Amino acid sequence: MALFIQPGLTAQKSLQPKKYPITNDYIINQRVLGLGVNGKVLECVHRASGEKRALKVLKDNPKSRREVDLHWRTCSHLNIVNLKDVYEGVFLGHKSLLVVMECMEGGELFDRIQRKRHGFTEREAAEIMRSICLAINHLHNMNIVHRDIKPENLLYTNDTDAGILKLTDFGFAKEVKGTLQTPCYTPYYVAPEVLGPETYDLSCDLWSIGVITYILLCGYPPFYSTGGAPISPGMKKRIRQGQYTFPDAEWANVSSEAKDLIKQLLKTDPAQRLKIGEVLQHPWIASYQKVPQTPLVSVSVLQDEKEVWHDVQEEMSHALATMRVDDKVTKIKTMSDAKNSLLEKRRAKKKEK
Repeated sequence: MALFIQPGLTAQKSLQPKKYPITNDYIINQRVLGLGVNGKVLECVHRASGEKRALKVLKDNPKSRREVDLHWRTCSHLNIVNLKDVYEGVFLGHKSLLVVMECMEGGELFDRIQRKRHGFTEREAAEIMRSICLAINHLHNMNIVHRDIKPENLLYTNDTDAGILKLTDFGFAKEVKGTLQTPCYTPYYVAPEVLGPETYDLSCDLWSIGVITYILLCGYPPFYSTGGAPISPGMKKRIRQGQYTFPDAEWANVSSEAKDLIKQLLKTDPAQRLKIGEVLQHPWIASYQKVPQTPLVSVSVLQDEKEVWHDVQEEMSHALATMRVDDKVTKIKTMSDAKNSLLEKRRAKKKEK
């Protein structure tokens, strides 16, 4: 297995939550910044420095403790959202963990791409994927699997060109000791082995990286549901069999190196899938500065489908809300009233041409 060890990075020391009131140190606003797997994120202000930060409120239970512990142990990395403080307390009548993180004011990955005014190139996509891979490499070197790598969990520190992309939300993360079997996932990014009864390991994160790479380069996912539910039997079958294509309309000018990386990541057999160290050594990632600055259609597709992507994210949130994230059984409730037209609009546009 190829390893990519970044020097100078070590795990944080064991976290000891503070037991005095968080309001001693922070002013808590009611502005909701986002929703994670296990809790909502509010804006807060550090009294001493005046710095704006993000407060994630979790019910105090063993799963939340695990989430906070894994995030704390890994957040020394440049591409992982920094965890500042953790408090034990009561929030809205519930015993809670109050987790303070750096405030990521640059927004989510896809939102940032949608706001671009001067196009989006393949080289930029390669640089983005390198940042994501560096974060996952840090986790995997510590035998920690994230299990929820998706655009909503990839945030920028600010909205300038100097903004740093960072991974967040460790609600599904787990330290791997042997193999895993609990099917924790977000449907569009789930590896085939996670859908079935078989066990799985760190490699499920690599599949998710492959899906995000695909979307960055063309604007839509390689696997999708056409039946209305967040994940349909047909979509499951296509994922399990690795059925996807590179349509010429969007992919004709994309480099062969980019397509090769996706093919190596979207292997249905986890044993044949690239390891994270091998991804970082792949030419498209390792030499990202030399990747062609070919304009991509991603921005126009994502902008055209902005409302659709919002609907998709809403569906994913509803689906995640119905999931029991534990180590026994996880089920996703069918949503008969959900509407998923992600690619139907694109097909209609092509028929009109």
